[in-house]
Amino acid sequence: MTTTFEGLKAGDVIDGPKFDVSRESIRLFCDASLDYNPLHLDDDYMKGNFGKTNFGGIIMHGMNNFGLISRMITDWAYSAGAVHRRLETRWLKPVKPGDAIQPTGVVKSKHTSANSRWVLIDVTVCNQAGEKVATGEVMVEFPLD
Repeated sequence: MTTTFEGLKAGDVIDGPKFDVSRESIRLFCDASLDYNPLHLDDDYMKGNFGKTNFGGIIMHGMNNFGLISRMITDWAYSAGAVHRRLETRWLKPVKPGDAIQPTGVVKSKHTSANSRWVLIDVTVCNQAGEKVATGEVMVEFPLD
């Protein structure tokens, strides 16, 4: 898809990169983020119950979804000189080693003011079973001509 503000319309789809989650990728994210929470590293710890939830093993950082969405938007918008201005996400389902996830965006609306042009994009991250693991909204600002 050519990324120009003029060419965009509601319903346009942005496909993001697929990501295979592994114990190694989870550990690497721990190292990069300096977040060594046992949720992400200790299977024995994760066999316990957290209120009504039992994860049964380690889970990926939710911020990894955030990063994958950011990569999708940046890759898509960069060629047009557009800037990723805001991202809000909600994590819906844990992601575990062995899962494969992929973000997708759908242009929701276009906006223009005297000083700015931007689009709102609904984003979803799904696992290999098509289950939503994260949802959110992105705002991308396009340069004025």
